[in-house]
Amino acid sequence: MPGGRSLEKSTSKCARIWKGKEEDYMNVDKQEALFPATIMPDPDWWQALWPDPLRVVQDLGVTTGMSVLDLCCGDGYFTAALAKQVENGEVFGLDLDEQMLAAAESACAGLRNCSFLQGDAMDLHQLLPKPVDYCLMANTFHGVPEQTALAREIARVLKPGGLFAVVNWHARPREETPVLGQARGPRTELRMTPEQVRTVVEPAGFRQVDVITLPPYHYGSLFRLRG
Repeated sequence: MPGGRSLEKSTSKCARIWKGKEEDYMNVDKQEALFPATIMPDPDWWQALWPDPLRVVQDLGVTTGMSVLDLCCGDGYFTAALAKQVENGEVFGLDLDEQMLAAAESACAGLRNCSFLQGDAMDLHQLLPKPVDYCLMANTFHGVPEQTALAREIARVLKPGGLFAVVNWHARPREETPVLGQARGPRTELRMTPEQVRTVVEPAGFRQVDVITLPPYHYGSLFRLRG
C-alpha cells in the first residue's frame, strides 16, 4: 500500500478538524472519535457492496462531458468510474489524506481526465482551478461536523444550476446492513434519512430534485443549485 499505511487504517477526511491536531490524525481511535465513521473500509467488502461503480455514477445522473468533483475521494473507487463516465469531461478528486490520494491516482492510472488535489473541503473555492458541473460526496457526509457550512462551500464551486449528490447509507440499524457476513457502515445513530439530508443542504442554496435508490443499502440525494 502506498505510504506504508494500510488502506484499512487510512482515512478519507474532508474538514479542517485535523489542523493543529496532527498527532491525533495519526491515531485511528481519535480519528473515529472526532470524525466518526468515515474511515476507508476494507477493499474486499467495499467491492462486494459496490460491484459496479460505473452503474452507480450513471444512476446518479453523471453524463458525458461533465466536469465533476469527487469530494473526499478516498482511494479513488468512484473517481475512476466518474472518469470513464464523463469521457471527454474531467474529474477532480480531492482528499485530505495524502496516502489516500496516492491510492486514488493508482486506481485512475491510464485515465487522462483525472486530476487530484489535497486539502480541506472547507477551502474548496481556493483549491479547485475552476467551477464544476457536479459534486459527488459518497459515504462521508454523515460524519461532517458542519454540514450546512460545507454545502455552502460546495455551492461556491458549482456552475450555475450545478448538481450536488450525497450518497448515504439508509437510516437502518447497523446490524441490518451486513456485507460478507458482518455488519457494515456507520453507527446507527449517525445514519441520515433523505429528509434529514435535505434539511441541512437546502439552506445552502440547493433544491432537492431526486432521491435515487442504490441497492442494497444506500440512496443518493441529488440537489441542484438554485439560480
